[in-house]
Amino acid sequence: MSIESWSDQILVVELQNDPAFTDDMTATIDQVAERKDVSVVLNLSGIGYLNSSNIAKLLKLRKSLISNSQRLILCGIDTNVWGLFLVTGLEKVFEFADDLPTALATVQIGADSR
Repeated sequence: MSIESWSDQILVVELQNDPAFTDDMTATIDQVAERKDVSVVLNLSGIGYLNSSNIAKLLKLRKSLISNSQRLILCGIDTNVWGLFLVTGLEKVFEFADDLPTALATVQIGADSR
């Protein structure tokens, strides 16, 4: 499993293509349900494609985090995957960062300002 607690309030998830994607996203959604105070950074650098089931899991995770006033940031996105976000309009739904350090800094700054 590639889910780590970067801090008490931030989970970092290193995603890979299916079937690991589905397993890790299910585990992440479960952890978010248990811990209402956690934001999530998803590192998609290991993802070469997304299918509709993957997108549904991303949206489900986003919904649960937003309902708890927490953040979801996606980073390390491949050009092909970024094209999918653009075509579907999901680039307006999710928050993105170029790389993992930038995503972590963004979440940390947001947590510090609360």
